[in-house]
Amino acid sequence: MKVRIKGLGILLLIAGLLLAACSGGATEETDAGGTAVAGTEVTTGAEGAVNVADETKVVHDQFGEVTIPAHPQNLVVLNSIYAEYLIEMGITPQIVLYTPEVEAEYRPAYFKEHGVQIIEIEQYQMNYEQLLALSPDMLLTAGEGMEQSVYDELSKIAPTVALDSNSEMTRAMPKLAAIFDKSEKATSILTEFDEKAKQAREKIAAALGNKTVLVLRVEHDRYRFMGPKGGNSSIFFYNTLGLNSPEAIKDSTVWFNPFSLEFLPEMSPDYIFLEDRTLKGYDTKQSMENLKQSKLWKNLEAVKNDHVFPLKTSEFTSGVGPIGSVKLMDYVVEKLVP
Repeated sequence: MKVRIKGLGILLLIAGLLLAACSGGATEETDAGGTAVAGTEVTTGAEGAVNVADETKVVHDQFGEVTIPAHPQNLVVLNSIYAEYLIEMGITPQIVLYTPEVEAEYRPAYFKEHGVQIIEIEQYQMNYEQLLALSPDMLLTAGEGMEQSVYDELSKIAPTVALDSNSEMTRAMPKLAAIFDKSEKATSILTEFDEKAKQAREKIAAALGNKTVLVLRVEHDRYRFMGPKGGNSSIFFYNTLGLNSPEAIKDSTVWFNPFSLEFLPEMSPDYIFLEDRTLKGYDTKQSMENLKQSKLWKNLEAVKNDHVFPLKTSEFTSGVGPIGSVKLMDYVVEKLVP
């Protein structure tokens, strides 16, 4: 009798093992965001933890469909603004590319605090060999304005998501959130930011009324003004904060427009945020001196009233996001509201 029970137990054990093997085969499921997840064989360790490193999903980007890891283990973000968006949503990338000359001052400590490795790069340069050496299992960058050839080269290194967006928060963050199933968190962050922006906008409107604000960029061989309908950071200054642009440029749809100093009296702003363009190997000293020595500049009401405020390139080009944009917002309010 004991022999028969023992034999039956062995048969049941074998049957159980066979059933487990069958159930561990390839499957296709749907994640919480509705994206198809191709599950390769799922294994468990001694403590029963599921290995999801091989799971993938298909997402859409600027260039079509791309299959990416559902849970990337070495995510390299080519855009530091995107890295901030991800971290604030609870997704920490392993590596971020970083251009020291144009990065906001708070970012290095911010990334270090969250355990993100910083790889310094030159602005406007794409070093494919450097990226390959990082052994990423996924690359993430802004796709708007990217050439197909660049995307193709990046895709040879690792699955690449070139988001069909620029870096502007209200556009990029929801798209990033959809990829990483963080839409609820993104909505919460944007709602909180909108409330802060509303308060700042109301303070500025009460203080300035119809007075106008110009964002002026000084470059090494020319001057440019920010068009209020130019997208990018134009949205932040003229939409989010509700600043009034000079009447002469109110319909400009170019982000930064070249102009001669003779145009200054026609713009005649009440307030000026003056950017001394920062770029590696870039020298703006002569242009800045020529501007400040110009009688046309000296005769502006904004200059006479000491209503000219410095603006760092990094503060509104790369230093944006849930943290950086609030810092910039506070700075603008500090300068414009008594």
